[in-house]
Amino acid sequence: MRGILYGIGVGPGDPELITIKALRCMRESDVIILPSEPSEDCYAYSIAKAAFTEIDEKEIICMPFLMTKEKKELEDSHNKIYRNISELLDSGKNVAFLTIGDPSIYSTYSYIHRRVLAAGGNALMVSGVPSFCAAAAAIGISLGENKEEIHVIPGSYDIKETFNLNGTRIYMKSGKKLAELKNALREAGTERFLIYAVSNCGMENEKITSELEALSEDSGYLTVVMVKEKDGI
Repeated sequence: MRGILYGIGVGPGDPELITIKALRCMRESDVIILPSEPSEDCYAYSIAKAAFTEIDEKEIICMPFLMTKEKKELEDSHNKIYRNISELLDSGKNVAFLTIGDPSIYSTYSYIHRRVLAAGGNALMVSGVPSFCAAAAAIGISLGENKEEIHVIPGSYDIKETFNLNGTRIYMKSGKKLAELKNALREAGTERFLIYAVSNCGMENEKITSELEALSEDSGYLTVVMVKEKDGI
């Protein structure tokens, strides 16, 4: 019998946010896949290990994803990782693929999930707490009330186009674009907005700010910026 592939979201950083289901699926898996290497530098592994202390008793395999915009290279990389995981599933092993946040939101896991299902395999997503939800909770704000729209914008966005959107704008993984985002907000008029940012949400080095100029341009990859229109403006 072929094994099951679990795409497990371990949340944004706080191990207490890992779900009971995620822990159960990790325990029931024979192999743990990490999307980067070495394991000690993998955010998902560090978060999971704090909640699932027996994780190192499992077979752990690092399968880093290629970071490039070249479509052919990306396709080849995804196919190679899929083939390696497929071999594990064909041998009857249950496989847990760990990802920060939730596996359905801008996750590399989705590329493998689709391939396994297309080949007639069994792949299941295990939800995790999305970083922007945890960040809003850490600040103590509501992302959307009444008829407010909520827009989730990836790190590859065109910032200026987003200023045509209404409601709350959530800029995911904003680290590399903070300088551009700050300049765009200044040009648009900071008096129009409530601006919040959380870096490394739920981790020991978590940083929260609600001031534009306090946004450090070296805040890092795991930075979420939330911009809300002020009432009456």
